Amino acid sequence: MTGGGRASARSRIKSSSDAYGRNEPPSSPKPKPHSKPLSRGGRTHDSIRIFNVDLKLMLGISVISFFFIFLLIHKLVKPAEQSRRPRVVTPFPAPKVMDLPQFQGDHKESLYWGTYRPHVYLGVRARTPRSLIAGLMWLGIKDGRYFMRHVCQDSDEMSLYGWTHHNGRDFGHQVIVDQEMTLATSFLKSKQEGSGYGGDWAVRIDLQNEKAMQSEEPWRNTGHLFFYLADEDGSVLSLSGDTLDIHGNSLLTSGSRRDVGSWQLHMKSQEDLEVHYSGFRTPHIHNLSDLVQQNLATQVYGNMTARKFDRLKLSDTSEVSPNIVVFQISSRIPFKIDIAYLSGANSESPRIEERITSLTGTSLTSQLKEKQREFDAKFEKNFNMANKLDLESIVVGKAAIANMLGGIGYFYGQSKISLPKDSKLESRDNFIAYWPAELYTAVPSRPFFPRGFLWDEGFHQLLIWRWDIHISLDIIGHWLDLMNVDGWIPREQILGAEALSKVPEEFVAQHPTNGNPPTLFLVLHDLVHGLKKNKFSSTESNEISSFLERAFVRLEAWYQWFNTTQSGKEMSSYYWHGRDNSTTRELNPKTLSSGLDDYPRASHPTEDERHVDLRCWMHLAADCMHSITELLGKKTEGKDYGITAKLLSGFEILNQMHFDDEYGAYLDFGYHTEKVRLSQKEINVGNNYASREFVREVLENPQLRLVPHIGYVSLFPFMRRLIPPESSILGKQLDLISNRSILWTDFGIRSLAKTSSLYMKRNTEHDPPYWRGPIWMQMNYLILSALDHYSKEDGPFKERARTIYDDLRGNLIRNVVRKYHQTGFLFEQYDQRNGKGKGARLFTGWTSLVLLMMGEAYGES
Repeated sequence: MTGGGRASARSRIKSSSDAYGRNEPPSSPKPKPHSKPLSRGGRTHDSIRIFNVDLKLMLGISVISFFFIFLLIHKLVKPAEQSRRPRVVTPFPAPKVMDLPQFQGDHKESLYWGTYRPHVYLGVRARTPRSLIAGLMWLGIKDGRYFMRHVCQDSDEMSLYGWTHHNGRDFGHQVIVDQEMTLATSFLKSKQEGSGYGGDWAVRIDLQNEKAMQSEEPWRNTGHLFFYLADEDGSVLSLSGDTLDIHGNSLLTSGSRRDVGSWQLHMKSQEDLEVHYSGFRTPHIHNLSDLVQQNLATQVYGNMTARKFDRLKLSDTSEVSPNIVVFQISSRIPFKIDIAYLSGANSESPRIEERITSLTGTSLTSQLKEKQREFDAKFEKNFNMANKLDLESIVVGKAAIANMLGGIGYFYGQSKISLPKDSKLESRDNFIAYWPAELYTAVPSRPFFPRGFLWDEGFHQLLIWRWDIHISLDIIGHWLDLMNVDGWIPREQILGAEALSKVPEEFVAQHPTNGNPPTLFLVLHDLVHGLKKNKFSSTESNEISSFLERAFVRLEAWYQWFNTTQSGKEMSSYYWHGRDNSTTRELNPKTLSSGLDDYPRASHPTEDERHVDLRCWMHLAADCMHSITELLGKKTEGKDYGITAKLLSGFEILNQMHFDDEYGAYLDFGYHTEKVRLSQKEINVGNNYASREFVREVLENPQLRLVPHIGYVSLFPFMRRLIPPESSILGKQLDLISNRSILWTDFGIRSLAKTSSLYMKRNTEHDPPYWRGPIWMQMNYLILSALDHYSKEDGPFKERARTIYDDLRGNLIRNVVRKYHQTGFLFEQYDQRNGKGKGARLFTGWTSLVLLMMGEAYGES
């Protein structure tokens, strides 16, 4: 990916380090070998003693000398090493946020295991670089043919999938509808007496198929599940035996790891199951489904009887010292199985049977029901929706928060950083590797974007902090610890082999000159305001304050990076760097780093540009930094964030730079002409061969001017509440928002005005309009927040703001709820003409902000 948007990869969806990371739980100290005391007998006792003293003295002198020599060499060599390390891959020189005591101990252990593999339909791993991981595959049936299901992908054409309940910690329930089959998967964590680090966990899989009960066709009646366990560290997994009889012995496999000690995996079921297995030895966990399919194919094509009766089964064999074991569970549908993982367990451990019983059968059923009741109660307490909306809306609200929390993942690896063409660094692939790092983050979309995105994360945390402040701080801390010495954070995190497998190679490298909207300040601003209003418990308040104290130096560096690298020619002006000023293919060069991709900017990118949205993001950042300094009593020599915030909120300067009286709107500024088009031309590609391609054609010279395109960018001063409530300009913003011929629709505010010359125009031959008309929920959330604000401020537009607010909120919620119940999904964007879901399906990132619209929770940003 280039810059900051997702448009390029959207249409082309496609190793961790061996070292243990900083967050590995401490291992038990190794016992020292027994030593035998020296004999003191014999006539030479005195001379031996004298010799020993002399030797110790000599050794002491040698050790001291060696120590000083070592320090001298270290001082000479270390700076040389650091000078050779490029700045862009040099970590920020400050204590890590995640090293705070509040993220250690019970907090760290409580989050150790989780459904942290969002890119698969069901996956469990630990928050450690080299984890023991578990997951589910199954054979889906379509048109009488089998298809392997494992990794979330839209081409599987699931009728429905996603978490209906998930608390982000120790419980989740998911429903998957695959053609005629329905799989209900549940996850539960438990910390019991005898459990090892991180505790135990259980997975329940309930497979149903209504048509199978009425069918006499064997392939409809039989379900095939594949549950696997794999050790990324390469440790050997031991099978319980050559044949598996779960009714006689529930143990499937066992092993030992440094983090959790000895462990066991058990399976329980009341059904008549057929169980087969296969063991593999490979470091490549991300292509596991290929290994399983190859094994099945070998059995089918090597056994005519199996093919005749359509019996698919694993080989019941294992490679030497397997680090992956896959168990095939087949039975007549419907059937249900319980998988129980026990940490700190071996054959001599006490209470093993008791622990297995508590994680399976009726005990598991009881615990899952109780966890669901707790989720429902917490949902009502935190979002207070019972008297505001109907049951259909509440179902969608629960799905929004559940999928946001269930979409949290843990990743470990190294980002690839793009090198400029004139770089003196040696790199065959024109990129350099960031340091090995971990990231705990929510993801925008499990099938399309199962990785971390910086500007999405700020919107995610607006929801998550209201559910669990500790998880939210943990996620923000992980992101801030990815900062380099210049204060830059790579905006898209593609860490580890599994994440890399979903992204085409040309989109992996990150550009260190490009930023992304600093949306984390939205969350931090809310938290600071909450502290001032005593909205948190004393423990939470202390932890938030400690977090801000530790994070402050990084936030300062982040702010300064934006303030210096993205500044414009005019004082207090800014523009998004990274636009391509030499493109011959794009109708309007994309501004990927802004997050708004193809939203129309100046037709000819130059350093003279002024982007109104970035100016407003910088106001948010300065205002938030000012609030933090006040809260913590910080003295920032030469850096008065309050003065900067006041400057950036200066109404007269803002209007001089960006307001257009004719349009009544705030606009970008730069070299621009409207007379640009895509024309089909014949291009010579060599060897006397020509092809016809769409090429950008400029019909008049651009001029320095305001860019006449009204849309989300125009509303940023309104969204940031920079317009005085008594100003007539506020009335003009309300006119733009409520005008059906410009921005208003029955489904939300469109991203680009209907009157724009680029409204719904393709940016290239292959790029359909993205931010040129469709409705985006995070921008509508910010618009609603501003409308709510102005409806409570005294002024001539107070009542009108309230009327527009009520109508817009109703339209947004009504459409999202309707489309969810029609399709089973939240979407990346919504069609401004008919409200239909568009873009990525199962987009439970910022679209989940519909829940905050339902609960009318807008914060103070």
